Amino acid sequence: MSDYTNASQQRLLRLIDLLAGHEVNGLEPGAIAKALGQSASAVTRDLGNLHTAGWAERHPNGRTWRLTPHVIQISQRYLTALQAGAAQLQGVSQRYGGPVSLGDFSIHS
Repeated sequence: MSDYTNASQQRLLRLIDLLAGHEVNGLEPGAIAKALGQSASAVTRDLGNLHTAGWAERHPNGRTWRLTPHVIQISQRYLTALQAGAAQLQGVSQRYGGPVSLGDFSIHS
């Protein structure tokens, strides 16, 4: 299988993972660069890209960065989709009178 991994995209994903959990105080760019083993310029560019996409914002203290509620909004859409899928599986289970599975997700009537 071909490797379609893109280093800058992987770096952005690691940055998102790093910022998660620091929404109250944020993280300083220097600390981010050190934690990720990246240059300050790469971190600044990545934070700018996340900001443009609505994923990250400067903390009101002006020194640190944090994730925006966009991540929570995505999680809520994910949960809504799972609930809709569960309702559909429940309907199938009731119609056919037996358990229904979709991957690791199972419904028993």
